[in-house]
Amino acid sequence: MPHTDSLTLQDFWPWLADHCNCILRAGTPDSILYDDDDFHWRFTEENATTLLVQLVRGKRYIGEVFIESGLVSSVRMTRGEKGEVIFDLMAEADGEEQVLYYFVMAHGFDEPEPPAPVTRHGRLH
Repeated sequence: MPHTDSLTLQDFWPWLADHCNCILRAGTPDSILYDDDDFHWRFTEENATTLLVQLVRGKRYIGEVFIESGLVSSVRMTRGEKGEVIFDLMAEADGEEQVLYYFVMAHGFDEPEPPAPVTRHGRLH
């Protein structure tokens, strides 16, 4: 059974922005954005209630997710297969919880960021 923890959006959002290189994919129940070596994630706050996550290649937008922060009741962390950690941004409607947005990360909230792969730069002789 997967391990599940819960945290607030106020705690999750700055951590997510600091760990943007660890995002594997993000989306909503209707859409998904996949990370790639050529892409980078950009985080902004549109206004007091709207957060924006953009996936960008160079100066070109690949996709974006607008997060209505007032609708998010909690962020649920679940360990997935292959070492991935899923962060579901939850909302409550009519006494039932539903996933509004999600982020799949390479590590969990309380775990250190995995080391970057080591590459060698140099000339061939």
